[in-house]
Amino acid sequence: MSNEPNIRVLVADDHAVVREGIRHVLASTHGFDVAGEAASGVEAVKLAAECDPDVVVLDVSMPNGTGLEVIGDVRRAAPQARVLILSVHDEAEYVLQAVRAGANGYLRKDSSPTELREAVRAVDRGESFFSPAMAMRLSDAVRVESDRLSRVSKLALLTGRERDVLEGIANGETNKEIAARYGISPRTVETHREALMRKLEIHSVAGLTRLAVEEGLVAP
Repeated sequence: MSNEPNIRVLVADDHAVVREGIRHVLASTHGFDVAGEAASGVEAVKLAAECDPDVVVLDVSMPNGTGLEVIGDVRRAAPQARVLILSVHDEAEYVLQAVRAGANGYLRKDSSPTELREAVRAVDRGESFFSPAMAMRLSDAVRVESDRLSRVSKLALLTGRERDVLEGIANGETNKEIAARYGISPRTVETHREALMRKLEIHSVAGLTRLAVEEGLVAP
């Protein structure tokens, strides 16, 4: 039997049956101590400061401070603690928000007892832990966010007139119509069109229109 000290776990979930289930999963295997149970975000922060946990298992949906809202407060109350989110929500945005807030892992509530114990051990060791499905969600969310930031960065390279031309294109206007609107020649509009396509690395009207709509430059 290992001489390593047990991992002290604080469980925060507003459903008593869920807390009891987590306690049973952890207590049924050597190496874990459930040091406290909280039914709300506020209580989780309070107990984190009092019971010196190694790992805090947080539900996303709780009254008086959701898991996502109190991650930062929990980390400040117990700087040594690692945070594992356990939730019914598996949308990419929830996973990304949790990571941004400081979570070290994310599991669905339908994860197996073995996976939950593995996750607690992993984050206690200082590792990140995401089930395969959650890791895929996180990867997708990071990719989408990266694409969005790339688009915003490229938009910042456009001149004011190039943005005007982009909006005109997205609104279905011809070069002649855009030229008349701004008092410039159709050839100048074409020059601006070529420049913005090069900067944005988008070479179709459909692609430019989609970008303009996604970034709120024109109404969908």
